[in-house]
Amino acid sequence: MSDQLAQVALTPLATAPSPSLTAHVAVGGVTGLAWGAGLRSYMAEMVGAESVVTWGGTVLAVLLPAGVTGALLGWAEYLRRTGGRPHWRLLTLSPLVLAVAPLLMPGAVLALVTQGLGGGAIAFAAIGIGGGFALSGRGRARWRALVGVVVLILVAGIAATPAGIGGPDLALSTPRGVWVALLGLTSGVTLAIASSIPQRRTA
Repeated sequence: MSDQLAQVALTPLATAPSPSLTAHVAVGGVTGLAWGAGLRSYMAEMVGAESVVTWGGTVLAVLLPAGVTGALLGWAEYLRRTGGRPHWRLLTLSPLVLAVAPLLMPGAVLALVTQGLGGGAIAFAAIGIGGGFALSGRGRARWRALVGVVVLILVAGIAATPAGIGGPDLALSTPRGVWVALLGLTSGVTLAIASSIPQRRTA
């Protein structure tokens, strides 16, 4: 019996499989694309029949940046699980892709300055970075709470915007209005949760 116990004690414990960089980046990218498709639906509902789907405005300015952001956050999760790397927390800025990419489109900067078009992308980037910090559990609790309040205001504004733009059809008293508001609300919340990855403690 003692020999059997000794053998069991000396048997190495099974270790969990090491994380896969490719899998993390791929899952992050696909998740980001799904998130971007949901965000595009939110945008389309606000504009209504005037919404136009194009290669530039939809694929290059919305879906591609969302996929890239997701892939970067997937990479961040891989690095977090494997102990981190020098400067890996710079991936905290991943949501900036959502704001910068649309501004690279022809005439986008002028439209932002003169009409405010593209301001929503900047708001989402701020929600991602700020919300990620608020949810990360790192840093002074006072600052995280303050930033969290600002992020909540931004998210509430995104949820309330469809009613102001779309009129009575998107009022919160209608099923359609509730659906579109939830699209905006959950887009902001899920982005903040995902963006907390590079700001969390390493595994």
